[in-house]
Amino acid sequence: MIKKRFLTPFTVAFCFLVSCSSDNEEFISIPEEPEVAKYEEGEELLSGNLGVNSTSNNAFGFEIPGLTFEEQARFATGNSLFNQSWVSSPASTTARDGLGPTFNARACATCHFKDGRGRPLVNGESSNGFLIRISQAGTDANGGPLGIDGYGTQVQDRSNNGIPFEAKVTVSYETINGNYPDGTPYELIRPTYTFSEEQFGSLGGVLTSPRVAQQTIGMGLISALPDSEILKFEDEFDSNDDGISGRANRVWNPQTGELELGKYGWKANTPTLRTQIASAFHGDMGLTTSIFSENDCPDPQVDCQNAPNGGEPEVVDEQLDRVVFYQSALAVPNRRNFTEQSVLEGRNLFNELNCISCHATGQVTIGNFAFNPLLENTTIRPYSDLLLHDMGEDLADERPDFLANGREWRTQPLWGIGLISTVNDHTFFLHDGRARNIEEAILWHGGEAEQSKNDFMNLNAEQRQQLIDFINSL
Repeated sequence: MIKKRFLTPFTVAFCFLVSCSSDNEEFISIPEEPEVAKYEEGEELLSGNLGVNSTSNNAFGFEIPGLTFEEQARFATGNSLFNQSWVSSPASTTARDGLGPTFNARACATCHFKDGRGRPLVNGESSNGFLIRISQAGTDANGGPLGIDGYGTQVQDRSNNGIPFEAKVTVSYETINGNYPDGTPYELIRPTYTFSEEQFGSLGGVLTSPRVAQQTIGMGLISALPDSEILKFEDEFDSNDDGISGRANRVWNPQTGELELGKYGWKANTPTLRTQIASAFHGDMGLTTSIFSENDCPDPQVDCQNAPNGGEPEVVDEQLDRVVFYQSALAVPNRRNFTEQSVLEGRNLFNELNCISCHATGQVTIGNFAFNPLLENTTIRPYSDLLLHDMGEDLADERPDFLANGREWRTQPLWGIGLISTVNDHTFFLHDGRARNIEEAILWHGGEAEQSKNDFMNLNAEQRQQLIDFINSL
């Protein structure tokens, strides 16, 4: 509080005759002016000097600054491979045949349109940007999810001509109505998924995990992070007693034959960018690589097993290398509206509500990254610790994935989140797209984020919008 001098009528009259002293003064207290949130130099640079300024619908498609002419050509070739539609074998264009025999999409860009985010499942439409992982209790030989006989670990709902698809997936929604403490109403929708037309046995009772494709910006910067820059946030047993206990996933790397730190995927279940991309080629499009060399055709999918292939492997290492380089060199857009007072106030609220404990910043890439030296020694603000966190029962899929249990998810990086509506023409968030906007995504938080969610709900309407404005600036 600030003390302010206040003179009574008697004191005013007396002051005409004698000098007033502090003994003749009375004081009242008035509230201090609230401190104005201020812009911090460089806070808009989520990837240091490697960001781009763009608000167009191609904002996720630019390369990082500084690529050589040769690297720009590699980037362009990778971009072309990322966007091309693959076809079944045999085909006149052998450079892009080998699709399937069963698959979910024909191109990387089918799920990651303009390098952005997929949509949730829509009944009666192909699974563009959506898929369901499946497994049964137990683990495979490498500690990962144990597949379902006849299906493996992913439902492929499309197939080449003459070959059975595996199954179809449908979704229904339950509406959940609630109110903020100030009386403002809100509405959430909870999805339930069911299988139909199963071709190789019933899928009733299997463990399931729906997934929507994530935006792919900044993947190279995450690849360039040393393990220590992720593990510095780990606090598995909540030693600081703040309610946050993020932990790392340790997952199988088929290239090294060892368990390594998981960096990618909704469950941090993939260790490297190269493996992540090869896995998507294999599981989503049915394309073999030198990493996953066998068709994804588990017994008894006889027609799938006997289908012609597009080469051994179908995606040769040169092609895989180009896509990996392309993905590694995609730039993160710099923030927008970062000096607006509402955004600055929202940033302070984001920190005060402890959102920053999981959506962390300040990681530094390694000093010797031979794959792309431009990514070296860069301080980044992904707004993610890339660790697993218990998100509560409402978001649980109850399907373990290596060390990740059924309630744990990797913290999703928030960079670029405010541009998804521009790039992909929607605002569906969370692992299955159930949240129709940022507000709903916050309201679904539970587990370790329960207190932060409750604190958000207890803000007034203006403050809630300020926090959302900040997130939209990322």
